[in-house]
Amino acid sequence: MNEMEARGWLWPKIEDASKAAEELARLDTARKNAALGSIAQGLREHVGEILAENGIDVEKAEKEGKSAALVDRLRLDEARVEAMARTMEEVAELPDPVGELYDVKRRPNGLLVSRMRIPLGVIGIVFESRPNVVCDTAALCLKSGNCVILRGGSDAAHSNAVLGGVLRHALKDAGLPESAVTVIDRTDRTVVLEMLRARGGIDLLIPRGGESLIRFVDEHARVPVVLHFKGVCHMFVDRDADLDMAYDLALNAKAQRAGVCNALETLLVDRPVAELFLPGMAERFREVGVELRGCGTTCRIVPDATPATEEDWPAEYLDLVLAVKVVDGMDEALAHIGKYSSLHTESIVTEHYGRARRFLREVGSSCVLVNASTRFNDGGQLGLGAEMGISTTKIHAFGPMGLRELTTSKFVVMGDGQMRQ
Repeated sequence: MNEMEARGWLWPKIEDASKAAEELARLDTARKNAALGSIAQGLREHVGEILAENGIDVEKAEKEGKSAALVDRLRLDEARVEAMARTMEEVAELPDPVGELYDVKRRPNGLLVSRMRIPLGVIGIVFESRPNVVCDTAALCLKSGNCVILRGGSDAAHSNAVLGGVLRHALKDAGLPESAVTVIDRTDRTVVLEMLRARGGIDLLIPRGGESLIRFVDEHARVPVVLHFKGVCHMFVDRDADLDMAYDLALNAKAQRAGVCNALETLLVDRPVAELFLPGMAERFREVGVELRGCGTTCRIVPDATPATEEDWPAEYLDLVLAVKVVDGMDEALAHIGKYSSLHTESIVTEHYGRARRFLREVGSSCVLVNASTRFNDGGQLGLGAEMGISTTKIHAFGPMGLRELTTSKFVVMGDGQMRQ
C-alpha cells in the first residue's frame, strides 16, 4: 500500500472514530460501565476462539525462532484472557474522571473558577507483540470518554483481530458506536506513517514496543505523542540492606517475567556487601537460567559471570540477562543511574532511612521504589486498573497512564454578572 492509498483507507476510520468520540464524551458513567461489563462477558464467552487465533500467532513466532521472551509476551491462555476480562470490571469500578471539578477557587470579584476534566478525543496506539494491549487500552479509553485506534504488529495479527471483533460486538450490544474501538488489520508501515501524520484526526498517539518503533514514531510524528521508551530498570542494594530481602526482590524483579519493560536490567551492589551478597545472589539467578554480565569486581566474586561491556549498561535485554556492577556507595549508584537510566523504574533496597529518602528525592524516573520490586511499576499494580503505557517523557504524563492521564481540563467560570474593568 502506498501513502496515498493508506491515507484514503485510514481517514474514513479516523472520521468515524471522531464522531464516536463526540458521543462517548457525553455518556454517563453508568452506560460506560455497562459497556465494560459487556466486553468482559464477551471475552469470557469467546475464550476458545481467542485462544485458537492466538495459537496461530504463537506457532508462527516459534517457527520463526523468536525469543522466548517475545513468545511469552505474545502468548494468551485462559488465565490471561480472564485477567483481561477482570481488567474491564476493575476499570468499571474506578471513579469516572470525566466532568470532575477541581482547583475550585473564589476570586476577589466573586467569580468561581474551577477546572473540569474532559476527554482527549481520539487516541492512536501503535504497539507490538502483546495482544492484551487491545483490551487494556479499550477499557481505559472507553471509561475516560475517548475513542481508540489500534495498530498492532504482524506477529499478533490473528490475536488482535479476534479481540477487536469481540470488543466491537460487545459495544454494539451495549448500544455504543462500534467505532469507539478500531483495530487496524493492516500491518504495513505506511499505515503507521499516516497515523503519525493525522493532524486534526488523532489527538494523541502512544507507541508501545521496541526501541526501533519508538524512535520511528519520535522521528516522524506530526501529532502529539507520549513515548513509552525502553525500560532500563535499576536496583541498588545498599550497604544497609536486608540481604535476604534483597535476594528475593532482585530475583522477582528480573526473573518473574523477564520480557516486560519493568523487569530489572541492571543490579547495583554497594561494595561493603558485595562479597557477602553476590555469591548467593548468583546461585539463585543460576537456578532460573539468568546470565550475569558483570563489572571486574563482580567477575572476580562470581567467576562464571560474563565480563560486561559498555553496551550492557544502557541495554534493555527483555530476557534472562542481567548486568551487575559493584559501586562505591550511594553517590556512584546515583551517578550510574543518572547516566544510563531511561527514566522508567529504579529501586533501592535499604534499611537506612536517610539514604532511602535521598534515593526517592534525587532519582528522577517515573517510578522510584524503596524495598520493593521494579515489577510494581504497572498501572494495575498501582491502582489505575490498567495502563495505556508507561510514559518516560514528562509531558503530558509521566509513568503509568491511567484514566486521569487520558483527560485534559478546561476552565469553568461561574459568575453573577461580573464585567472586566
